[in-house]
Amino acid sequence: MSAGDSMVKRNYKLGVVGAGYVGLTTASAFADLGYRVICYDSDKNKIELLRRGKSHIYEPGIEELIQKNYGKTLFFSDSPAEVYSESDVIFVCVGTPSLPDGRPDLSYIEACAIEISKYLNGYKLIVEKSTVPIRTAEWIERTIKLYNPSADFDIASNPEFLREGTAIRDFFKPDRIVIGMSSERAKKILLEIYNEKDFVCPKVVTDVKTAEVIKHASNSFLALKISYINMIADFCEKVGVDVDKVAEGIGLDKRIGTAFLKAGIGWGGSCFPKDVKAFIKMGEEVQVDFSLLKVAHDINERRIAVILDKIKKALWVVKGKVIAIWGLAFKPDTDDIREAPALKIISELLKEGAKLNLYDPKAMENTKQIFPESESIRYAENLEKSVTGAHAIVIATEWGEFKSADLRKIRELMITPIIIDGRNIFEPAKVRELGYLYFPIGKP
Repeated sequence: MSAGDSMVKRNYKLGVVGAGYVGLTTASAFADLGYRVICYDSDKNKIELLRRGKSHIYEPGIEELIQKNYGKTLFFSDSPAEVYSESDVIFVCVGTPSLPDGRPDLSYIEACAIEISKYLNGYKLIVEKSTVPIRTAEWIERTIKLYNPSADFDIASNPEFLREGTAIRDFFKPDRIVIGMSSERAKKILLEIYNEKDFVCPKVVTDVKTAEVIKHASNSFLALKISYINMIADFCEKVGVDVDKVAEGIGLDKRIGTAFLKAGIGWGGSCFPKDVKAFIKMGEEVQVDFSLLKVAHDINERRIAVILDKIKKALWVVKGKVIAIWGLAFKPDTDDIREAPALKIISELLKEGAKLNLYDPKAMENTKQIFPESESIRYAENLEKSVTGAHAIVIATEWGEFKSADLRKIRELMITPIIIDGRNIFEPAKVRELGYLYFPIGKP
């Protein structure tokens, strides 16, 4: 990708509201393509950090894009007047966290709509990028018109499919781009932005409501696949079969595919848990039976009990034992701990009286906000220190650093050589040859 590509016109000034994972990736990547982008967030400390070329989140490649383009095509602001007045297209990337009943909290979306209404000084295209329930665009439109009846604007839906850890790559080389719009003008603008030169992929052009549904339906289906293989893993373990071989055998069927068929301790993060619960709630509101998703959600919730049972069987008595937890982020290559299975494991082991040595390449600072260091919790500088004097290792995230660990050296530092592998990152026979008691998921 090149900001100087003369084959594509960069006629539009872009505004991005929200400097989280989605917003910061969207702003940084569009700026790298040559668009003038203002990324706005009300958190002044976050904006000041970004202006210094530092990212408040860990995402491979994002700081490099910020440092390359800041002050040229990329700008950061905590002023709503600046982003809304100067932008032709406004991408809304604010949070929609879950409420206690599973519905998404749309207060940030509403606040954004009200704020936008104050600064509309000509035609604007307002694009939903946050994951929102169906008909949210209608509410945004209604809100803006209530506060500013003469406003000239369109609402479009352009759901993101960015995976944390590979978000930059996913932006530039997406599987597809979904554009939901209600006017030809909005369609023309978004197809020019997502032009064939920059984005070589299928474009799904549809109405706004359909686009809103696509995101929830997509994430829920992927969550179903993960829950399905975890259900199969429990069966495989009971009957003495290797779930990885089963996953390979079914995944090579092109109708099924190998992606998201990796057994483990379940899905976490900011998308799957929130989106599945929200989709279930949407189904209830229109009297559609989403019991399939409810079961998938329940299977995922039970994964923590599965790994805890393994830990107890491996150690016999957990109280007083030193356990190294490898991995705190919900997945590798991110520092995001939202809904991370590791946090639930930590909480339960503390109740059992264990002493925990925690290690993660990127997520320890975030975890300290929830579990400060104490007599029961210690944060280790590296893998070796995490296992020194430990009775067991619990693998909760499949970081590459863990896969390449020197297990001979690790064993020498431990009191008892026990590994409970919640992500199946090792070959059981090889680990056991080194003298470990090894407890994977869904294997004999």
